[in-house]
Amino acid sequence: MLSFSRQSSPEPYIRRPKFPPDNVLSRKSSFISLNSILAHSYFTQSRARLLLSIFSVQIILLLALRSIPLSFPHRRFHFRSPYIAHLDANVSTDTVINISPNTVKIEDHECGSGRIFVYDLPSRFNTDLIRNCDELNPWSSRCDALANDGFGQKATGLSPLVPKNLAPAWYWTDQFVSEIIFHNRILKHNCRTTEPNNATAFYIPFYAGLAVGKFLWNNYTAKDRDRHCEMMLSWVQDQPYYKKSNGWDHFITMGRISWDFRRSKDRDWGSSCIYSRGMRNITRLLIERNPWDYFDVGVPYPTGFHPRSDSDILQWQEFVRNRNRTKLFCFAGAKRGAIENDFRGLLLSHCQNESESCRVVDCAGTRCSNGTSVILETFLDSHFCLQPRGDSFSRRSIFDCMIAGSIPVFFWKRTAYYQYEWFLPGEPESYSVFIHRNEVKNGTSIRKVLESYSKEDVRKMREKVIDYIPKFVYARGHEGLESIKDAFDVAIDGILKRFKEQEDWEYKW
Repeated sequence: MLSFSRQSSPEPYIRRPKFPPDNVLSRKSSFISLNSILAHSYFTQSRARLLLSIFSVQIILLLALRSIPLSFPHRRFHFRSPYIAHLDANVSTDTVINISPNTVKIEDHECGSGRIFVYDLPSRFNTDLIRNCDELNPWSSRCDALANDGFGQKATGLSPLVPKNLAPAWYWTDQFVSEIIFHNRILKHNCRTTEPNNATAFYIPFYAGLAVGKFLWNNYTAKDRDRHCEMMLSWVQDQPYYKKSNGWDHFITMGRISWDFRRSKDRDWGSSCIYSRGMRNITRLLIERNPWDYFDVGVPYPTGFHPRSDSDILQWQEFVRNRNRTKLFCFAGAKRGAIENDFRGLLLSHCQNESESCRVVDCAGTRCSNGTSVILETFLDSHFCLQPRGDSFSRRSIFDCMIAGSIPVFFWKRTAYYQYEWFLPGEPESYSVFIHRNEVKNGTSIRKVLESYSKEDVRKMREKVIDYIPKFVYARGHEGLESIKDAFDVAIDGILKRFKEQEDWEYKW
């Protein structure tokens, strides 16, 4: 703290009176004394009368004001939920706040975090792919999987498992449709702008996963796998707003795992889309990210539950919270016979040997990727669910498990902890169990590890999982839920926050 010394002003010149002669002073002394006494008496009486008058006026004003009704300006808070939560005193009065017991959605009419411009890409990069759904897979049509705005066919056979009024919120959703879901939702987003000059973020609605899916198999060439991405990047790089930022404020949803777009050699798997020069600075939303790439962001796999309202979320949370679970743990999956020392096969055998404590769903020969009633029932009946890596480090089953209120058990940290930073609790032990795969290979009993957790420990972990369910699901309506943020909302909030932070960076390559 700086100290300041105020310099004194020069003292003004005062002409001092001359003292009177002694004889004059003696003659006036008696006269001055008498006048001083009279003046003092008059001043005392006047002051008393003044104080009495002021006090009387205050009493009159107080009595008058009590009869006047006071009104204060109303702050413009609108609650669309019966739940009360703490309001930050710093929130603008122009903000509509919706309170929920889970995630609070704050709709700022000014879109304080920024606005999003959606490129009007040529239809060959998105909607034409859906129209030609019969051609997207070398073996069968994908039209059923892409129906209902990408949510797939309505789920059947769940009536005995879920509350009757929630059954319409369930679909057989394919795990590779996030790019369709995000595109439909972002077109209706409150902060979408049609004026690019007003945009903080630019969304590229390219269905990269659908475009490359057909060419990942059989004898298609590297050029086939790269064709759509190269055409898209050529188009985007011609746009003035891409040129202005070199892609730093652009983002895209790529509906497959990151490794499907990271081919480094022509003979290898996948496309080289992410390694293309124009993609370098574009933020990418993927169901599995490369943990060492800043521009990869992991978002939840689409699951079968797509709530239509806040009420659907709250009712489902209460349902899984009170579910009677009869098994300690479970495993749903299939062996990978072509993989040496296949860990999934080890878990399958381990679970089968602990049949009193563990329930198995062997997915060999059946299609478990989009969920079945058997898988949902298994997760609903189990306290814990085993989650090894899938064909890659992550798997959709992680989210199927947690939506059912089951606690995930991981064997690789890259399966979830390094993947979904925006969507999972920051303390892994608060919602999950980690057992290193080598311990299991060396004979550690999974059952004994899980039995070491007290009922209270299990209750707390389950409650944390249940609290986060809204962040794992994609709402059915294009405008989302009323007051609760779903996975889409969390992702968009994260993107806008990231771009706002990037504005402050002094260096960008």
